[in-house]
Amino acid sequence: MPFVLRKCTVDDVQLLQDISVETFNETFEAHNSAENMKDYLEKAYNLAKLEAELENDLSQFFFVYVNGEVAGYLKVNTGEAQTEKMEAESLEIERIYIRSRYQKMGLGKFLIDHAIGVAMEQNKKMIWLGVWEHNENALAFYKKLGFVQTGAHSFYMGDDEQTDYIMTKRLD
Repeated sequence: MPFVLRKCTVDDVQLLQDISVETFNETFEAHNSAENMKDYLEKAYNLAKLEAELENDLSQFFFVYVNGEVAGYLKVNTGEAQTEKMEAESLEIERIYIRSRYQKMGLGKFLIDHAIGVAMEQNKKMIWLGVWEHNENALAFYKKLGFVQTGAHSFYMGDDEQTDYIMTKRLD
């Protein structure tokens, strides 16, 4: 089944919000309070914030389609748009989400490969991401693709401080 990738524009902000909320809920709703989820979703995925992210030249969003339907998306950052201070030669995969009905089809690897391609086009030497310490499926997936844990940082889900592992992959 062929996957189709399309770079997002500001015109996609409503669709981006819809899929962001849907996939974040699918991934984390069972592990967090309704109040913390609501608080996080309102801050992270409000239309004004997403529009500003789409307009940032140091960030790029991509939708992946299966049979004409958006199945997931990828967000990458460079430079000052990265959520952690990293070396100039790095690219962050800030978000990679696949709708649950499209998981286990190879879309995650497809999006990671695209992020690696974007990084290589920009002469980056490393890609990195943060992943929740209790997201065992994601941790196993990233390790299988050659990412290694090199640190950790706090991530706030509402008022709940959680830990994300920083995972990196050298490209040289």
